[in-house]
Amino acid sequence: MITKNKLLIIGAVWPEPKSSAAGSRMMQLIALFRAQQYNILFATATSKTDNAHNLAAEGINTVPIKLNDASFDEFIKKEQPDIVLFDRFITEEQYGWRVSEQCPNALLILDTEDLHGLRKARELAFKVSGNYRDFLANSVAKREIASIYRCDLSLIISEAEMNLLHTYFKVPSNLLFYVPFMLDEVTIKKQKAIPSFHERMHFVTVGNFFHKPNYQAVWHLKKHIWPGIKQQLSQAELHIYGAYADQKVKQLHNEQTGFLVKGFVSDINQAMQKARVCLAPLQFGAGLKGKLIDAMINGTPAIMSSIAAEGMFGSLKPNGYIADQPDLFIAKAVALYNNVQDWHVMQKNGYEVINTRFNAHLFNTHLLETIASLQINLALHREANFTGSLLQHQSMQAAKFMSKWIELKNATSTHTS
Repeated sequence: MITKNKLLIIGAVWPEPKSSAAGSRMMQLIALFRAQQYNILFATATSKTDNAHNLAAEGINTVPIKLNDASFDEFIKKEQPDIVLFDRFITEEQYGWRVSEQCPNALLILDTEDLHGLRKARELAFKVSGNYRDFLANSVAKREIASIYRCDLSLIISEAEMNLLHTYFKVPSNLLFYVPFMLDEVTIKKQKAIPSFHERMHFVTVGNFFHKPNYQAVWHLKKHIWPGIKQQLSQAELHIYGAYADQKVKQLHNEQTGFLVKGFVSDINQAMQKARVCLAPLQFGAGLKGKLIDAMINGTPAIMSSIAAEGMFGSLKPNGYIADQPDLFIAKAVALYNNVQDWHVMQKNGYEVINTRFNAHLFNTHLLETIASLQINLALHREANFTGSLLQHQSMQAAKFMSKWIELKNATSTHTS
C-alpha cells in the first residue's frame, strides 16, 4: 500500500486567483500536489473573503488557526504532516518554530511568492530616486533570508530573484528551487479563437490594489502617460481592473478623459481579449507580473516598464515594448495600438513565451522529484545547512518567547475584560 503524503499549507491569506497573481500561483501548486494525490489541508488565521477560492469544492479540507496561540501546537501535533508549505515568509516566522517543535521530521517548504525584501528595496529607492541595490539589506530582506535558511526548500518565482539570492545574498543553491507560474499551453486552437486586432479596442491594465506597486502604476498612468496617449488617440479608453479598489483609486476615474476604473472583474480573460494593448508601467515591485501573464495568454501585446518585464522573457522576445521614460512609453503605446503587423508579431511572441517558459510540464516532475529526494535525505540536507540550524535555534527562541508573551497578554486581557 502506497502512503500518500500529507501536506499542510499555512496561508498568509485565502487564495484569490481572480484577484491576484499570488492567488493563481497558490492554486497552481495545489493543483500539482492534488494530481499526485497528496492529502492536502489548508490552514490560515485570516478571515475568508468574498473573492476566496472555494477549496472545499475541490476536495481540500480547510481549518482556521490562531496567531500566537497554543491551540496551534495541539493542532499540528495531531495532524503530523509530512510536508508543511508556508505561503510567504511571514507565516514561517509565525508558525515555523511551532511546527519544528511538534513535527521535527516534517519537510519545510517556503513559497516566497516574490521577494518581499526586493520589493521593499525598490519602494525605498523609488521614494528618493535612488538605486535599489543600496537598500537591499533592509529589515524585511533580513527576515526573509533568515526564513529561507530555516526552511528545507524555498520556491522562487523569478530567475532574476534566483540570481539575486545567489550573487548578493549568497544563499546556497540546494535551498532554492526555481518554479515560475505553471501554465497550460496556449494551443493553436486557442490562439485562433482569440479576438483579432480589428475586433479589439482600447487599453487595459490590471492589479490587486492591496498591492502598493499597482496603485503607484495607475497613478503614474493618470499623471504622466495617459494624457499623452489620449491626445493622439482621442477615441481610446483605458480600462483599469483590480480587486480592492478603495476611494483613493476610485477618485482617479474620469469619464471625460476615458480613464475608467472598473474595479474587480470575475473573468480577466474576457477583459483582456476585448483590449488591444495592455499597459504595465510599474515603478517598483518584485516577482513575475500576473498582468503580463494574463496579457500573453489572451493574445494582448503590452507596453511595460523594465521592472514589469523582469524575469519574464529570458532570451525570448517580449510581447511588446519595454520603456521606462513616459515619452517613449507613450510613443510605443500609440504605435503598437495602430500597427496591425507589429501587433501580430508581439502577440506571437507572447504565445511563445507562455509555451516555452511557463509550461507546467517543464517544472512539475523536477519539483516533485526534488521534494521526494529531500524527504529521503532530510537529515543530511539539514546537516549541511548549518546557518539554517543556527537560525532555527536562535530565531525559534526569539519567536517562541515573543509569541508566548503575546499569548499571555491576550489571556490576561480576556480574563480582566
